Amino acid sequence: MNGSLPKTWPLRGAIAQMIVAILLLGTRISAPHAGDLPSTIAQVKPSIVGIGTYQETRQPRAQVRGTGFVVADGRHVITNHHVLPDQLNEERREFLVVLIPAEGSKAQVRPARPVAKDEAHDLALLRVEGEPLPALRLTAPGAVREGQEIAFTGFPIGAALGLFPATHRGIVAAVAPVVMPARSGKQLKPSLIRRMREPYDIYQLDATAYPGNSGSPLFDPASGEVLGVINMVFIKEGRESALERPSGITYAIPIDFARELLRRSDLRP
Repeated sequence: MNGSLPKTWPLRGAIAQMIVAILLLGTRISAPHAGDLPSTIAQVKPSIVGIGTYQETRQPRAQVRGTGFVVADGRHVITNHHVLPDQLNEERREFLVVLIPAEGSKAQVRPARPVAKDEAHDLALLRVEGEPLPALRLTAPGAVREGQEIAFTGFPIGAALGLFPATHRGIVAAVAPVVMPARSGKQLKPSLIRRMREPYDIYQLDATAYPGNSGSPLFDPASGEVLGVINMVFIKEGRESALERPSGITYAIPIDFARELLRRSDLRP
């Protein structure tokens, strides 16, 4: 050797510089993280609606039963099936509505009607009258992992404190079966038996939800894409019926089942 560097070194040096540049660039253009939640909430809130009934001759005229979120063409809403009333008092002109929060004024009330339902997964698809509303995007199938951060927005206690969407955050604590094996035959209810025949996985969350959150969208804090639908009654019956004191754990139904409802209705997610 004559003391000069090998001819391959400049190439290696150039490659190293390229790798460093790519890494630095990657830190600048990396995907958003949960720190962007305030921006995501602002994006999600216009798509959150209350689900309830309306009757002109009663007080209050509108009664909120749960939460829903706008999908597809902006004229359809996903919610839990159990949020819908068993029947309406048609003689007194009671009808199903969605309530759209409005800053500084009363909520906008729009008539709605069920167009598809999935009682096995406690989901319903509603058609809403009026102009289209901002629709949320649904995440790709199989995109949810244990440990990932989540958030959900809805009306935890209905309209008791006004129709103002509230957001909770946490992680996916577990992906688990919808129903736990019964400890004895006495615990086997017809509804549990039906679910045990066709089991599926749900999301267990470490965030706290309340009955009014039923039907709220579970979404990615960075992108706002919907991962699931919060459920505070249907799932707890299956997983916690054997407990003397129900836990504060929250559950969500995977969005795949809502996507199937849209497909059956010839709507794009």
